[in-house]
Amino acid sequence: MIQKVKANGMSVVYRFDGPQDAPVVMLSNSLMSDHTMWDPQLPVLTKSFRVLRYDTRGHGASDAPPGPYTIKLLAEDVIALLDVLKIDKVHFAGLSMGGMIGQFLGANHADRLLSLLLCDTASEMPTLEMWSDRISTAETKGVPALVDGTLKRWFSPPFLATGDPSIEKVAAMIRTTSTVGYVGCACAVRDMSQTAILSKIKVPTIIIVGEDDPACTVEQSRVLQEHIEGADMVVLKSAAHLSNIEQTEAFNAAVMTFLTAQSPRA
Repeated sequence: MIQKVKANGMSVVYRFDGPQDAPVVMLSNSLMSDHTMWDPQLPVLTKSFRVLRYDTRGHGASDAPPGPYTIKLLAEDVIALLDVLKIDKVHFAGLSMGGMIGQFLGANHADRLLSLLLCDTASEMPTLEMWSDRISTAETKGVPALVDGTLKRWFSPPFLATGDPSIEKVAAMIRTTSTVGYVGCACAVRDMSQTAILSKIKVPTIIIVGEDDPACTVEQSRVLQEHIEGADMVVLKSAAHLSNIEQTEAFNAAVMTFLTAQSPRA
């Protein structure tokens, strides 16, 4: 059931799924999506874990205060939500922007993490001009003007050609993202510079990336692995940016293998 709570000065939408007494896995969405982007992971995760999903600031049904935002602020939202829900520690999984939030949490709030799953993400995002152009497009034409270009980055051409229903579901998420929320979070992504903090991450970490991801590339994932001591890395074949949707079975297998190793109760 979807619920709403006040955290860090704003209303945050969240929901729980899975057994109440199981370890908690917290899932953090990408830019221009909401918590339902993780639907393909629910059938396997809820067998062993309590799954906490939420809509990031400016996305879904959570509040979209005026920006710009920062990755630090978005991470503080996570900690505030955990505090309100009285959750001590979680396995934190984030994709793209969610993974950027995860990096900050790993480096600065390790005491709240059991493990870290960084999916199709990066510690730096080129280029300033590209992001400023996207922000300008959203401000002048609206977020729906970004749909076509975004889908081409998020899914591989063969997957787009299938017409899979998940593609339209994702397109609808993009179209309904508020302009204020998009701009606020896009500024956070544009201005992020986190490579220097990666060496501070000491919790068990896995990096998952689609081999054809043009938005957060395999090379950018290798930077994460090189700087995070002991991090594992899984490259998923025939997947672009939303690898959790395009290659659900392989993505879920990688996630569950990692989580099961970290959580004896699973």
